[in-house]
Amino acid sequence: MIHPIEYRYGTKEMKRIWSEESKIKRMIRVEIALLKALAKKGYLSFEEVERVRKKAIKISPDRVKEIEEEIRHDIMALVKAISEVSDCRWIHFGATSNDIIDTATATQLRDSVLIFEEKLRKLALLLAEKAIEYKNVVCLGRTHGQAALPTTYGFRFSVWASEVARHYIRLKQMKERLLVGKMSGAVGTQAAFGKDGFEIESEVMRLLNLKPAIISTQIIPRDIYCEYLEFLANLATTLEKIALNIRLLQRAEVAELMEKFDAKQVGSSTMPHKRNPIDSENVCGLARVVRGFVEPQHQSAILWEERDLTNSSAERITLLEATILADHILTKLIKIISEIGIDLENVKRNLDAQKGLNMSEAVMIELTKRGVDRQVAHEILRRASLRAYANKSSLLEELLKDEDLLRYLKKEEISELLKPENYLGTALERIEMVVDWVRKTVNEG
Repeated sequence: MIHPIEYRYGTKEMKRIWSEESKIKRMIRVEIALLKALAKKGYLSFEEVERVRKKAIKISPDRVKEIEEEIRHDIMALVKAISEVSDCRWIHFGATSNDIIDTATATQLRDSVLIFEEKLRKLALLLAEKAIEYKNVVCLGRTHGQAALPTTYGFRFSVWASEVARHYIRLKQMKERLLVGKMSGAVGTQAAFGKDGFEIESEVMRLLNLKPAIISTQIIPRDIYCEYLEFLANLATTLEKIALNIRLLQRAEVAELMEKFDAKQVGSSTMPHKRNPIDSENVCGLARVVRGFVEPQHQSAILWEERDLTNSSAERITLLEATILADHILTKLIKIISEIGIDLENVKRNLDAQKGLNMSEAVMIELTKRGVDRQVAHEILRRASLRAYANKSSLLEELLKDEDLLRYLKKEEISELLKPENYLGTALERIEMVVDWVRKTVNEG
């Protein structure tokens, strides 16, 4: 074993879809579907197709590989393997290699998409659930890594839930373009099938629960694979964004969020106290790898005339690894979110530690409402904030020294304005709205 996917990364269900054994079995099924379509047009009997099928499904991947080592052609090795266990002369009739390869790949993508759909639905609903659970947990918002206005943890989870739901929508919309196969021959003209070409291709795709590509050359146009890889890269970016923010909020000096840490888990080989966010770091690291497959796939869409072979070697890696790794980190993030812990005391501590400074906008807005020019109000609060920083005092203390400000606001009013829970705008209503939308979106169909 030399690749981490073999022993470290990836779920069993996704790796099973993209295994070499699965690929060969799927290509055999495409060949059998072609025979059935030919039988429907009278080329051979359905009884003969069934005899071939019963023998073909028992072909071992090792035998196909053995033949390939001799003749150096993977699809002809498959055809020879089927032919040697049956005497049917119609095997692979009218087909070119990528009729088999691309169509088999479409079945892998079809089954992979089902897994992605279910897991995206699960993550979106989980985030929506967390949004409601922590809707009223007021926390310090941060922009540029610095203290900003208050928000709530429910709001944060809502933002993440909305992104995941949009990926669910994208995936559903993409299926129409992605899940297509072909049975169109060497350059796409279906010359070997003659006028039967449309019907034969349609029947093969019907049997495999796919749709025919509207047009193809020797291969299905690779823009659809580019779109798929771009989708996985976009999804990976969202997953990394969420995991990165969990890591930021787990830092010792913040300590608001915490990945679950098992009783026997070890954080460091030398520092026994460590509780590292290793799952979130794993998501972040592998997301970068997933995004790295986008450019090779785009290059694989640029081919000579009706095709050359430069896409083949690259796509054996790009489609397989990007799919398995994206599924891996999606599964990982579901686990992280389902077990995430929030330290409410630290959330309050970090909010209180600002001594009201992050509430400067609230006072500025109220001053403006009471007749002070907005720019003047901004300058009053800016100077008071700088004094508070310099004196290590609270914003309230500094504002109470400003006689001009006290002509507009009383001490009790300023105190109320500096309470984070009083300056959330439409946050709570927005959370409810987003959660309703997310639940409706991922539960439709």
